[in-house]
Parts: sequence; structure tokens; C-alpha cells
Amino acid sequence: MLSRYLRQFLTTPVPKASKSQVIFWFSLSLAFAAVYSTMWLQQAFSSEYVVQDDARQHVFWMRRFLDSELFPNDLIADYFQSVAPWGYTTLYQLFAAIGIDPILFSKFLPVVLDLVTTGYCFGVCLEILPVPMAGFIASLVLNQNLWCKEDLVSATPRAFIYPLLLAFLYYLLQQDRKRSCLTDFLLPCMAVIALQGLFYPQCVFISVGVLVLRLLRWEQGEIRFSRHRSDYRFCAAGLGVAILVLLPFALTTSQFEPVISVAEAKTLPEFWSKGRASFFRDNPWRFWLGGRSGIFPEMLLTPVTLSASLLLPILLRYPSRFPLVRQLSNESIVLIQLIIASIGLFFAAHALLFKLHLPSRYTQHSLQIVLALSAAIALTLMLDALLYWAQQQRQPRWQKRQVLALGTTLLLAIVLALYPSLIKNFPRTQYKVGEVPALYQFFAQQPKDTLIASLAEEADNLPTFSQRSVLVSPEYGIPYHTGYYSQFRQRVIHLIQAQYSPNLAGLQSFIQKYNINFWLLEKQAFEVNYIDKNRWIKQFQPAAAEAQARLEQEITPTLAGLVETCSAFKTQKFLVLSAECIKKQDKANYKIALN
Repeated sequence: MLSRYLRQFLTTPVPKASKSQVIFWFSLSLAFAAVYSTMWLQQAFSSEYVVQDDARQHVFWMRRFLDSELFPNDLIADYFQSVAPWGYTTLYQLFAAIGIDPILFSKFLPVVLDLVTTGYCFGVCLEILPVPMAGFIASLVLNQNLWCKEDLVSATPRAFIYPLLLAFLYYLLQQDRKRSCLTDFLLPCMAVIALQGLFYPQCVFISVGVLVLRLLRWEQGEIRFSRHRSDYRFCAAGLGVAILVLLPFALTTSQFEPVISVAEAKTLPEFWSKGRASFFRDNPWRFWLGGRSGIFPEMLLTPVTLSASLLLPILLRYPSRFPLVRQLSNESIVLIQLIIASIGLFFAAHALLFKLHLPSRYTQHSLQIVLALSAAIALTLMLDALLYWAQQQRQPRWQKRQVLALGTTLLLAIVLALYPSLIKNFPRTQYKVGEVPALYQFFAQQPKDTLIASLAEEADNLPTFSQRSVLVSPEYGIPYHTGYYSQFRQRVIHLIQAQYSPNLAGLQSFIQKYNINFWLLEKQAFEVNYIDKNRWIKQFQPAAAEAQARLEQEITPTLAGLVETCSAFKTQKFLVLSAECIKKQDKANYKIALN
């Protein structure tokens, strides 16, 4: 019967499933990951000036590894270099040592991380439910979710959380299945924890939390301590490695400390709704459920097949109707342990805000992994039950049950494979495409110690595309360390005051203070509604309000009167003024220019 053959091929558990079946489903998992990666690379190389959004923060400064003269005495570059984990920095530095541009490397790195993530996701699923097709579904839906968000594609430290957390779970579950081979899996598991600390330290807390929870077991309706020595060995070793790898972070002081306090953060508009680092919200539901402060990840049930994860607790209660439930490993409890550890750290991060960074970082990634694995298991259990039900039909093969089973199987395959075609702009890379190549080329030709002042959003792209320093820009306004952000905020306020000041001496004093070389202006920078329409500039009060008032009163800023006199470069949208020219102006010359 057709349903019997389908069931043998699709839902036969290991070891009854042939080795060729395992290889087929694993290869298919990697094939889909490769297809999505190819789609990503097409966008990554669609133009000469393309960069992933967050890479503009975390990668641009690494070009110092290729040329030590870049970004000299640059507050922004120094800050992002100081907060980069050691392992992450070292990886980019090693490839830079053989001449690979960090920005170029950041475009290929997600491909490697995705393939590693796919492999470990497949392996973890097989440890929980030993059905190769389940491993394929888990890796497929996780891939589809990851390529809809900017975590993996960013090539920043948080891109490493998925492969490293899944690798930890894989070796941990391998140890539980083969307790007689403890040492075979202890070392790789501890090595993964060490890598977590070197690339994404928050992940270490999650892994250690899981190890601690595994000391407790639910037996005969009670919580009891584990009777397996390996659980205690793994926990002790994990704690030891975690302490060793995190100790340097705890002992090292930075010139940009301290971490901002909750009281201080609440005084800054940057942390409120529509702010640069929006965190606090008036709506408690939005505060606790989503965003940087919330427990759930964005696009929680994307792809829609992840919704099947919600059915898993129900399916597990009916093993007679869903026979494959009996194949579930006892170690499936690791999914619950992962959830508990993540939620516990989520609330700890809220209690210690912002010392453990953002609370959402402890749940949003791990919950996505749990959802993918749970959805795959649930879909496999239901498909197996349907095929089993159909094969009980003793009538000719093309009867109603057979047709229903075949139709459902085909429908599931189509939905799983073609779902990305229903998502607009899949994969969603959050790439930023430079739209003014001439501007980037102009600044790239300037001396390497050039410093550019600008309130234009285009300044976000200059360090990456021109490899020249900017005084400030919206992309770099990260307010978590007061040693950095107090300086950054003061710079923005001074820049707003100078750009819209009617006082020539004040403008020249600003240029002198910060050693500005060029001033980048949007052509509409002096229009009445320019500031009012710019959400980022409006964060910096009272300077923004005072500048807006001058524009409304038609008080001409000094800089506006020097546009023609000191113009160094023009495009259709932007003006570049020479700071040296502005410094040389005197009151008499300025009046002539203004007239």
C-alpha cells in the first residue's frame, strides 16, 4: 500500500531507517540551506556599495586590521572595538591577516554559520526524535525563520548564538545517550561553552543554566536530584569553563564604562518609544512581550509551520493515536530546561538592567530554536499518525484514506518547500545599499585622518564605504555605556547648535574644538520642517527645539550663508563644505557671502 511505503520512507525511526535515508534527509537539509545562502549572496553582491545594517557598527572598524592608519583617535571606532568579544575580533583579524577585507568576510560568514546551524539542528532533532525527516523539517523551518531576520545575516556576535547553542545541545544529548562514553562528549561540550564566551557571552549563561537544571529530575510526580554522575560532572566542568572564559570580562575595565543605570536611561528619549534604543514602553503588554524588553522574538511564528509547535503538548498526551510518540527520547526534557533557563535569565536581566545587557537576548533566540524543534516533532507525529491510519485500510490502494494521506503529504511538502515564495523580499537581509557612490569616492580620496561632521542619515555609510571617520551619526548612537554615550550625545548637541547658529565665531569654535575637516549637508537641511521631520535629531533637546525655533523665525544659520563660498563637493542631494574654508571666514567676508 502506498501509505505504508510513504510511512517507511518518511517516518521510520533510526536505527530501522537505513543509513541512506539519514544521508538523504541530511543532504536535503544542507541543500535548502545552500539555496537560501545563494539567495543571500546575490543580494550581498548586487552592488559595489552594499553592507548589512548592523555590520556598519560592528565590522567597519576592523579595517584597522588591514590599515592601522584608519580611524585615528576615533571615538566611535574605539568604542565598538572595545565591546567586541575577543573571539569575534580574533576571527576577523585572522582573515584580515591574509588580506581578506572584513566587510567582504562578513558577507560570507553567515553562509558558513547557516550550514553549521543546519547540521547541528538536524543532529539535535534526531537525538530527541530519531526520525531523519523530523531533522530535515526542524532545520528547514529554522532556516526560513533565520533568513527572515537580521540575527544570522548580520555577521555580528549574535549571529553565533544559533550554531553555538545548538552545538552545545547536541553534545549534551549525545552524552546522555552514551553515558559510557562521557569523555568523548565532555570535551567538545566544554569547548562549545568556551566558544560561546568568546563570541557571545550571554549564551554561556543559558548553557550553564541548562546544566544546572539537569541536576533536577522529574520522577514519580516529584522533583528529585539526578542519580547520574555524568550530570554533576558536566555541570561542574561547565561552571568551571564559564568562570574561566567570563572572568576576563568581569576583571577588565573599559574607558567607556559604567553601564547606564535604569534611572538615567529613563531620562533619555533614546530609550522610549521611537527612540534610537527604544526599550521602555507605556503599554505593559508590549513591554513584556516584544522588542528589546520583551520575552518573545519578532516574527515568532514565521514560517507559519512553526504554529505546529503549539500542538506538541497535546499530541504527547495521546500515544495510542500518535504511535511515534513512543520514539521520543526522555531527553526531550532538554527543551523545557532550555525554556526555563532562558526565562530565568530574562527576569534576571530585568532585575539587573542593563548589567546583563538586554533581557530579550536570553529568550528570543533560544525560544526560536525550541519552536523549530517542537514544530518539526509535532508535524512528524501527525503525518505518521495519518499514514498509519491510512494503511489500516484494507481496500484497494486508491481509496479515500490513501488519497487523503497522499494529498496531505504533498500539501505539507509544498508548504514547507515553497513558503519563502510567499514572503516578500525573502531572504530579508536588512542590507543597506549606498545610493551616492560619488560622495563615497570623494571622501575616500581625502586623508585618512579626515573627520566629517553631519546630521544627515547618510553619514551612517561613510565609515564603511569611504573608510573615513564621522563625528556622529544615528547608527552609532548606542546609549548603553555612559562613558561613550555622554561624549557622543554632547557631540550631537554641539553639532546641532553649530549647524543652526547665526554666530560665525561659534561655528568656527566648534570646528576648532573637534578638528572637523568637512561638513556634509542635505540640501534641505535649512528648510523649516527639516528638524521636525527628523526623529533622531529631535531626541537631543533643548538644542533641537532651539534650532527649530530659529528656522521658524527665519533666522539664517551662518552655515547656510557659506554654502556657495565653501562648497567642496556637490551631488543632487548633498553638499560638502570645507571646514578649513569656514575657519578662514571673517565677519566681513561672511556678510558678503550672505548677500
